[in-house]
Amino acid sequence: MRNIWTIAKREYDNYFNSPLAYVVAFAILLPLGIYFALILWVSAEQAFMGGGAPEATPINWLFVFLMIFLSPALTMRALSDEARMGTLELMLTAPVRDFELVAGKWLGAMFFVLTLALITLVFPIILNNFVSPSIDWKVVMSSYLGLVLVSSALLALGVGISAIFTNQFAAFFSTLGLFFFLWFMISLPAGYLQESGEVLNYLSLSNHFSQTMNIGTIHLGDIAYYLSLTALGLFVGTTAIEIRRWR
Repeated sequence: MRNIWTIAKREYDNYFNSPLAYVVAFAILLPLGIYFALILWVSAEQAFMGGGAPEATPINWLFVFLMIFLSPALTMRALSDEARMGTLELMLTAPVRDFELVAGKWLGAMFFVLTLALITLVFPIILNNFVSPSIDWKVVMSSYLGLVLVSSALLALGVGISAIFTNQFAAFFSTLGLFFFLWFMISLPAGYLQESGEVLNYLSLSNHFSQTMNIGTIHLGDIAYYLSLTALGLFVGTTAIEIRRWR
C-alpha cells in the first residue's frame, strides 16, 4: 500500500508540473461555470413566472460528459510514456509489484479529478442560497457518488490501455474510441433488439449515471458496473505490464 501511495503522490504532483493539468482543469471548470451561470439566469427568469427551483445535478452530468473526452488526455501518458522513454524498465526492476504501479498511476489521476470535483461543490452551495427550502442534498450526494464512480472507471480503463501502447497518441485515440462506444454507441441497437436489448442498456456507460445516480437513485447494480470496469482496467494494465516484464 505504501508503494501505491508513493506512486500516486508522485503522479499527482507531476500533473501540476505540466500544462496538461491546467488545460484539463480549464476545459472542465470553464464550461461548468458558464453552464451554472446559465442555470441561474434561466431560473431567475422562471421564478417570475412561478417556475420550479433549479437543480445542481445537470452540472455533474456535464462534468461526466466532458470526462469522456478529457480523461484519455489524463491517462494517455500514464504508462505509455514511461515505456517510450525507457523509464518503465527501470521501475520494473524496483521492488514494486505490477499491480502497485498500475494502481498508483490510476490513483494519482483519481486524486486530480477529485480535486476538480471538490471545486465544483461550490455550485450546489451557491445554488442552495437561492432556493427555499434548501436543495435536496441527498440527490446531490448521489450525483457526486456517480461522478466519482464514472471517473474511477474511465481513468482505470485509460491507464489499462496506456499500459498496452508505447505511443501516447495511440493510447489517447484508442481510449477515446472505447469511451465513445460505451457512452454513445453500445445502447443504440437496444431499441431494435428484444432479448439482448436489456444487456446492451446495462453495458451502456451513460445509463447507469444519467437514469439513476444523477437523479438520486442508487442501485447496487450501478455501483457494481462501475467497480467492475475499474477492476477490468486495472487488470488489463497489470497484465500488460507483466507481459512487458517477461519479454
